[in-house]
Amino acid sequence: MVAITRDNAIVKAMKALSYARVSSREQEETGYSLDSQEKLLREYAEKKSYSIAKAFRVTESASKSQTRKTLREMLTFAEKNKVDIILCEKIDRLTRNLKDAAIIDDWVHANEGREVHFVKEHFVLNLQTKAHDNFIWDMKVAVARFYTNNLSEEVKKGQKEKIAQGWLPTKPPLGYRSIGEKGHKTHVLDEGKSEFVKTMFELYSTGNYSIKALVQEMHKRGLRSNAGAKVGKSRMHGLLSDPFYSGGLRWKGQVSKGSHPPVVSRSLFERVQFILTRKTSNPLYRKHLPVFKAKIQCNECRGTITWEIQKGHWYGHCNHYKKCSQKKWVKQNGVEEQLFPLFDKVAPKNQKVLHWLERALKESHAEEIEHNDLKRRGITQSIERADRRMERAYLDKLDGAMDAALCQRVLEDTKKEKEALVGALQALGAAQTAYYEAGYAIHELAANARAIYESPKATVEDKRLLLSHAFSNLTLDQGAIRPDYTFAFEFLAEWVPKLNESFEREESQSKRAQKSPVQVETTTLLRG
Repeated sequence: MVAITRDNAIVKAMKALSYARVSSREQEETGYSLDSQEKLLREYAEKKSYSIAKAFRVTESASKSQTRKTLREMLTFAEKNKVDIILCEKIDRLTRNLKDAAIIDDWVHANEGREVHFVKEHFVLNLQTKAHDNFIWDMKVAVARFYTNNLSEEVKKGQKEKIAQGWLPTKPPLGYRSIGEKGHKTHVLDEGKSEFVKTMFELYSTGNYSIKALVQEMHKRGLRSNAGAKVGKSRMHGLLSDPFYSGGLRWKGQVSKGSHPPVVSRSLFERVQFILTRKTSNPLYRKHLPVFKAKIQCNECRGTITWEIQKGHWYGHCNHYKKCSQKKWVKQNGVEEQLFPLFDKVAPKNQKVLHWLERALKESHAEEIEHNDLKRRGITQSIERADRRMERAYLDKLDGAMDAALCQRVLEDTKKEKEALVGALQALGAAQTAYYEAGYAIHELAANARAIYESPKATVEDKRLLLSHAFSNLTLDQGAIRPDYTFAFEFLAEWVPKLNESFEREESQSKRAQKSPVQVETTTLLRG
C-alpha cells in the first residue's frame, strides 16, 4: 500500500495491526461491537497513512487464556512481519491486568520504533513517552484492573445468591431449558429431550449397557445434543454423573438442593452412580452380545464367566480357568434350561391368581395409604417445627439474644434438616402412588417371565433386562447354576408356591365358601 503526500510524492505506508475486543454481550449491543471498533481503527489508519496488515479480534465468549493467546499471537505476528504499530480503541480494550500490561510494555521497549496507539484516548505508548504519560498509562491499567476485579466479585456474588435460591447460575444440562428474563432465569424440563435422558438413566441402571453401547442405543432412539449432534461417550458419562437430574446442584465441588424439577428419582440416580463407579467391568459393546455376558461368576474364584462362540453356539468358562479347578465349559442353552424352573417357581399358575392378587393389593393399598398419611402428618409437623426454630433464631439475632455466628449455624443446620424432611415427604408421595402399580407389575412379570424369555421376538437386550430384574447374582459351580434372586423375586419365591398350593386346594374343594384364600393368607405378606 502507498500514500500520496500534498506535493504528490509517493511514500510507502507503514504497516500496522488492529486489535478489537468486547468482554460482554451488552457491549456488542451498545455500540462497542467488534465491527464498530475495527471501522474506527481503519479510519484512524487512513488518516495516519498506515496500512493494516492484519486485524485481531477477541469475542465476548473468549476466556482469559484465549484472550492472552490472541494477544501473544498478535505480538508474534508483529515480530515475524516487522510490524511496529498496534492500533487499539482504548487501554481497557487491550489489557485489564498487570501481567498483560507488562507484556505490552516489554514489546514496546524492545525496539525504538514500536508504538501502541489508543485512538479514543489520544494516547501513544512508545520509548519517548514522558514520565507523566507513563503514569497515566499505569493509572489506566490499574483502573481497568479494578473494574475487572470488581466485576468478578459482583458475578460471584450473583452466582452465590442464585445457588442459595436453588437455581444453577449457568446454562442447564441436556433435557432442560431456561425461561425468564436475564437475571431472573429459571430452568424447566425440555419435553422434547427430558424423556430421552430418563430413558438413558433407566437403561444404564439395568447393568446391561456399557457407556459405548448406551451411546449407540440412545442415538438410535433419537437422542441428540442441543446442537443436534450425536452425544459422545465422555459427554454421556458426564450426563449420567450430573446430580442436576435428580434435583441437586453441583457448584465448585459442592452439591446442594435445587429448585428445578428432577428428571429421575434419587434412588435411580444413586443406582447409576454405583454402576459407574463399581470395580467390576461393565458389559462391553459387541456386535454379537451373549445373553449372559458379565452375568455369571465362578463359584470358586469369583472370576467372571467368559463367553465364546464355538460352531455357532455360545459356551462359557471361568476366565481364571488356568488357576481355577472349575475347567468345565457350559453351553448357553444348558444354563437357560437350569433357569427356566427358577422362573416357574415364582410364577402364579393361573390368571385367576393374578386377578385375586390385584384385589388383595387394592385392599393392602388402602392400608398403605392410611399408614402413609400418618407418616405424612408426622413429617409435616417436623417441617413446621423447623420453620419455627429458624424464625426464633433470626429474631434472637435481631434482638441481640443470640450470637450472630451461632445463629448462622442454627439456621444452616435447620435448613439442612428441613430439606431432608421435604425430600422424605416427596418420596412418600411417590411411594404411595407406586405401591399398588409396582406390586402388581412384579407379579405379572413373574407370571410371564419364561414366556417373555422364550419369545421369538425377544432380543438379547430384552433377555438381559429380564435377568437383571429376576437375579441379583448368578454363580457357576461345576456346570450347575446357583442363583441369588433380587429382593422382589426372592420374596415371590418364598410365598408364591404356598399361594399356588392354596389355589389348588381351593379348586379341589368347590363347595367351600367363595372367600379367596389369597385375601386370607397374603394381605399381610404384601406389605412386606
